[in-house]
Amino acid sequence: MFTFQRTAALLTLSIGALASLPALAEDVHYNQISLRAEASQEVPRDLMVVTLYTEAQNTDAAKLAAEITTAMNKAIGEAKQVKGVTLRQGNRNSYPVYDNKSQKITAWRERAELRLESADFSALSKLTGDLMQTLKMGSMQFTVAKATRIASQDALLKDAVNAFRARAQMATDALGGKGYKIVNLNLNSNGYPQPYMRSEMMMKAASPAMDSPPTPEIEAGTSEVSMSADGVIEVQMP
Repeated sequence: MFTFQRTAALLTLSIGALASLPALAEDVHYNQISLRAEASQEVPRDLMVVTLYTEAQNTDAAKLAAEITTAMNKAIGEAKQVKGVTLRQGNRNSYPVYDNKSQKITAWRERAELRLESADFSALSKLTGDLMQTLKMGSMQFTVAKATRIASQDALLKDAVNAFRARAQMATDALGGKGYKIVNLNLNSNGYPQPYMRSEMMMKAASPAMDSPPTPEIEAGTSEVSMSADGVIEVQMP
Protein backbone atom coordinates (compact mmCIF):
# COMPACT_ATOMS: atom_id res chain seq x y z
CA MET A 1 0.00 0.00 0.00
CA PHE A 2 2.81 2.40 0.89
CA THR A 3 4.64 1.72 -2.43
CA PHE A 4 1.53 2.38 -4.48
CA GLN A 5 0.85 5.73 -2.81
CA ARG A 6 4.42 6.90 -3.41
CA THR A 7 4.29 5.90 -7.09
CA ALA A 8 0.99 7.71 -7.57
CA ALA A 9 2.40 10.82 -5.96
CA LEU A 10 5.41 10.78 -8.27
CA LEU A 11 3.14 10.24 -11.28
CA THR A 12 0.97 13.19 -10.27
CA LEU A 13 4.04 15.39 -9.85
CA SER A 14 5.37 14.41 -13.28
CA ILE A 15 2.06 15.11 -14.99
CA GLY A 16 1.92 18.50 -13.26
CA ALA A 17 5.43 19.38 -14.47
CA LEU A 18 4.58 18.36 -18.03
CA ALA A 19 1.39 20.40 -17.93
CA SER A 20 3.38 23.51 -17.01
CA LEU A 21 5.77 23.20 -19.95
CA PRO A 22 3.47 24.87 -22.52
CA ALA A 23 3.01 27.81 -20.15
CA LEU A 24 6.78 28.18 -19.79
CA ALA A 25 7.21 27.92 -23.53
CA GLU A 26 4.70 30.74 -24.07
CA ASP A 27 6.86 33.07 -21.96
CA VAL A 28 9.86 32.63 -24.25
CA HIS A 29 10.16 35.37 -26.85
CA TYR A 30 12.55 35.60 -29.77
CA ASN A 31 13.62 38.30 -32.22
CA GLN A 32 12.92 41.11 -29.77
CA ILE A 33 14.59 44.48 -30.38
CA SER A 34 14.80 47.55 -28.14
CA LEU A 35 14.29 50.80 -30.01
CA ARG A 36 14.24 54.50 -29.25
CA ALA A 37 12.83 57.37 -31.27
CA GLU A 38 12.50 61.06 -30.50
CA ALA A 39 10.54 64.04 -31.76
CA SER A 40 11.24 67.69 -30.98
CA GLN A 41 9.97 71.14 -31.81
CA GLU A 42 10.56 74.77 -31.00
CA VAL A 43 7.97 76.14 -28.58
CA PRO A 44 7.59 79.89 -28.03
CA ARG A 45 8.05 81.27 -24.56
CA ASP A 46 4.68 82.97 -24.59
CA LEU A 47 4.24 83.84 -20.92
CA MET A 48 6.02 86.77 -19.29
CA VAL A 49 6.53 86.63 -15.53
CA VAL A 50 7.74 89.64 -13.54
CA THR A 51 8.50 89.76 -9.84
CA LEU A 52 8.59 93.19 -8.18
CA TYR A 53 9.24 93.92 -4.54
CA THR A 54 9.30 96.63 -1.94
CA GLU A 55 11.71 96.65 0.98
CA ALA A 56 12.09 99.02 3.90
CA GLN A 57 13.52 99.34 7.38
CA ASN A 58 12.11 100.98 10.51
CA THR A 59 12.69 100.88 14.25
CA ASP A 60 8.93 100.46 14.72
CA ALA A 61 7.76 97.07 13.44
CA ALA A 62 4.11 98.16 13.26
CA LYS A 63 4.88 101.27 11.23
CA LEU A 64 7.11 99.23 8.96
CA ALA A 65 4.35 96.69 8.31
CA ALA A 66 1.88 99.50 7.56
CA GLU A 67 4.35 101.12 5.15
CA ILE A 68 4.91 97.87 3.25
CA THR A 69 1.18 97.09 3.14
CA THR A 70 0.38 100.54 1.77
CA ALA A 71 2.99 100.22 -0.98
CA MET A 72 1.77 96.75 -1.98
CA ASN A 73 -1.91 97.74 -1.95
CA LYS A 74 -1.15 100.68 -4.23
CA ALA A 75 0.76 98.45 -6.67
CA ILE A 76 -1.96 95.79 -6.64
CA GLY A 77 -4.59 98.44 -7.33
CA GLU A 78 -2.65 99.65 -10.38
CA ALA A 79 -2.05 96.11 -11.64
CA LYS A 80 -5.75 95.23 -11.43
CA GLN A 81 -6.54 98.00 -13.90
CA VAL A 82 -4.54 96.28 -16.67
CA LYS A 83 -6.44 93.61 -18.59
CA GLY A 84 -4.81 90.27 -19.24
CA VAL A 85 -2.44 90.48 -16.29
CA THR A 86 -2.63 87.90 -13.51
CA LEU A 87 -1.21 88.99 -10.19
CA ARG A 88 -0.20 87.05 -7.13
CA GLN A 89 1.33 88.21 -3.90
CA GLY A 90 4.66 86.47 -3.39
CA ASN A 91 6.77 86.05 -0.28
CA ARG A 92 6.61 88.56 2.55
CA ASN A 93 9.29 88.40 5.19
CA SER A 94 10.20 90.48 8.22
CA TYR A 95 13.37 90.06 10.24
CA PRO A 96 15.24 91.96 12.96
CA VAL A 97 18.36 94.04 12.41
CA TYR A 98 20.99 93.60 15.12
CA ASP A 99 23.68 95.93 16.38
CA ASN A 100 27.11 94.55 15.52
CA LYS A 101 28.54 95.13 19.00
CA SER A 102 25.70 94.60 21.44
CA GLN A 103 23.73 92.17 19.26
CA LYS A 104 20.57 93.96 20.31
CA ILE A 105 17.69 94.54 17.94
CA THR A 106 18.00 98.06 16.57
CA ALA A 107 15.40 97.94 13.79
CA TRP A 108 13.19 95.73 11.65
CA ARG A 109 13.45 95.08 7.93
CA GLU A 110 10.61 93.80 5.77
CA ARG A 111 10.28 92.74 2.14
CA ALA A 112 7.15 91.90 0.15
CA GLU A 113 6.88 90.59 -3.42
CA LEU A 114 4.31 90.95 -6.18
CA ARG A 115 4.28 88.44 -9.06
CA LEU A 116 2.73 89.46 -12.39
CA GLU A 117 2.03 87.15 -15.34
CA SER A 118 0.72 87.88 -18.81
CA ALA A 119 0.80 86.70 -22.41
CA ASP A 120 0.50 90.35 -23.46
CA PHE A 121 4.15 91.35 -23.27
CA SER A 122 3.47 94.94 -24.24
CA ALA A 123 0.87 95.49 -21.51
CA LEU A 124 2.93 93.84 -18.79
CA SER A 125 6.08 95.62 -19.90
CA LYS A 126 4.38 99.01 -19.62
CA LEU A 127 2.84 98.11 -16.27
CA THR A 128 6.25 97.02 -15.02
CA GLY A 129 7.75 100.34 -16.01
CA ASP A 130 4.96 102.19 -14.19
CA LEU A 131 5.28 100.14 -11.00
CA MET A 132 9.04 100.53 -10.91
CA GLN A 133 8.51 104.12 -9.84
CA THR A 134 7.71 102.76 -6.37
CA LEU A 135 8.78 99.11 -6.49
CA LYS A 136 12.05 97.40 -7.41
CA MET A 137 12.70 94.69 -9.98
CA GLY A 138 13.20 91.22 -8.56
CA SER A 139 13.24 89.22 -11.78
CA MET A 140 11.84 89.03 -15.29
CA GLN A 141 11.50 85.69 -17.03
CA PHE A 142 9.78 84.08 -19.99
CA THR A 143 8.31 80.62 -19.96
CA VAL A 144 5.85 78.39 -21.83
CA ALA A 145 2.19 78.88 -20.93
CA LYS A 146 0.22 75.86 -19.74
CA ALA A 147 -2.09 75.74 -22.78
CA THR A 148 0.88 75.92 -25.15
CA ARG A 149 2.66 73.19 -23.22
CA ILE A 150 -0.31 70.81 -23.41
CA ALA A 151 -0.81 71.44 -27.14
CA SER A 152 2.86 70.81 -27.89
CA GLN A 153 2.86 67.64 -25.79
CA ASP A 154 -0.09 66.26 -27.77
CA ALA A 155 1.61 67.02 -31.07
CA LEU A 156 4.94 65.59 -29.93
CA LEU A 157 3.28 62.40 -28.67
CA LYS A 158 1.91 61.63 -32.12
CA ASP A 159 5.22 62.50 -33.78
CA ALA A 160 7.19 60.33 -31.35
CA VAL A 161 4.91 57.31 -31.92
CA ASN A 162 5.13 57.73 -35.69
CA ALA A 163 8.91 57.99 -35.46
CA PHE A 164 9.01 54.81 -33.37
CA ARG A 165 6.87 52.92 -35.87
CA ALA A 166 9.07 54.06 -38.74
CA ARG A 167 12.16 52.85 -36.92
CA ALA A 168 10.46 49.57 -36.02
CA GLN A 169 9.64 48.98 -39.68
CA MET A 170 13.24 49.74 -40.66
CA ALA A 171 14.52 47.19 -38.13
CA THR A 172 12.00 44.60 -39.35
CA ASP A 173 13.05 45.08 -42.95
CA ALA A 174 16.73 44.85 -42.00
CA LEU A 175 16.12 41.46 -40.36
CA GLY A 176 14.03 40.20 -43.24
CA GLY A 177 10.91 39.92 -41.12
CA LYS A 178 7.39 39.86 -42.43
CA GLY A 179 6.04 42.11 -39.73
CA TYR A 180 6.38 43.12 -36.08
CA LYS A 181 4.35 43.66 -32.98
CA ILE A 182 5.01 46.15 -30.19
CA VAL A 183 5.77 44.40 -26.91
CA ASN A 184 5.88 47.60 -24.85
CA LEU A 185 6.20 51.31 -25.45
CA ASN A 186 7.03 54.14 -23.04
CA LEU A 187 6.53 57.81 -23.88
CA ASN A 188 8.48 60.38 -21.91
CA SER A 189 8.56 64.13 -22.25
CA ASN A 190 12.07 65.38 -21.70
CA GLY A 191 10.61 68.33 -19.89
CA TYR A 192 10.62 71.97 -20.60
CA PRO A 193 13.73 74.04 -20.00
CA GLN A 194 13.85 76.35 -17.03
CA PRO A 195 12.30 79.74 -17.72
CA TYR A 196 14.59 82.15 -19.52
CA MET A 197 15.54 84.76 -16.95
CA ARG A 198 16.89 88.20 -17.66
CA SER A 199 20.05 88.51 -15.65
CA GLU A 200 19.93 92.30 -15.84
CA MET A 201 17.42 94.86 -16.98
CA MET A 202 17.98 96.31 -20.43
CA MET A 203 15.87 99.41 -20.28
CA LYS A 204 15.01 101.60 -23.22
CA ALA A 205 16.69 104.96 -22.87
CA ALA A 206 14.11 107.50 -21.80
CA SER A 207 14.19 110.96 -23.25
CA PRO A 208 14.50 113.76 -20.66
CA ALA A 209 11.40 115.32 -22.18
CA MET A 210 9.36 112.18 -21.53
CA ASP A 211 7.29 111.95 -18.35
CA SER A 212 6.62 108.22 -18.65
CA PRO A 213 9.13 105.75 -17.13
CA PRO A 214 11.35 103.58 -19.36
CA THR A 215 9.89 100.29 -20.56
CA PRO A 216 11.87 97.02 -20.33
CA GLU A 217 12.89 95.54 -23.67
CA ILE A 218 11.36 92.17 -24.53
CA GLU A 219 13.37 89.17 -25.74
CA ALA A 220 11.31 86.05 -25.13
CA GLY A 221 12.62 83.62 -27.75
CA THR A 222 11.76 79.92 -27.96
CA SER A 223 12.64 76.66 -26.23
CA GLU A 224 13.32 73.33 -27.88
CA VAL A 225 11.33 70.54 -26.27
CA SER A 226 11.22 66.85 -27.10
CA MET A 227 9.44 63.60 -26.37
CA SER A 228 11.03 60.17 -26.58
CA ALA A 229 9.46 56.80 -27.38
CA ASP A 230 11.30 53.84 -25.88
CA GLY A 231 10.03 50.34 -26.46
CA VAL A 232 10.53 46.76 -27.51
CA ILE A 233 9.25 45.11 -30.69
CA GLU A 234 9.13 41.46 -31.66
CA VAL A 235 9.94 40.78 -35.28
CA GLN A 236 7.87 38.09 -36.93
CA MET A 237 10.05 36.02 -39.25
CA PRO A 238 8.74 34.21 -42.37
